[in-house]
Amino acid sequence: MIRTQIQMEEDQIDWLRVEARSRGVSVSQLIREGVALFRAREERFPEEKKKRALAAVGRFSSNLSEVSERHDDYLAEAFRKEARHGK
Repeated sequence: MIRTQIQMEEDQIDWLRVEARSRGVSVSQLIREGVALFRAREERFPEEKKKRALAAVGRFSSNLSEVSERHDDYLAEAFRKEARHGK
């Protein structure tokens, strides 16, 4: 492991110390766990993918007003069409 120094707000280190004590682990361990969680989230939802997904919102229109109410019907119909066409 590599030793490093960080600066944090007083309330942050106070919280970490209390939490570490209650869990029976070191403050360093809590910080490592926090970094691991943050990394996993970032790898799962990279910022670029989020930006592309948000850019697509509202760009397409089905011209159907009840899609949110009948989405299961439309999905079942699409599956039936695919089955008929051998896809």
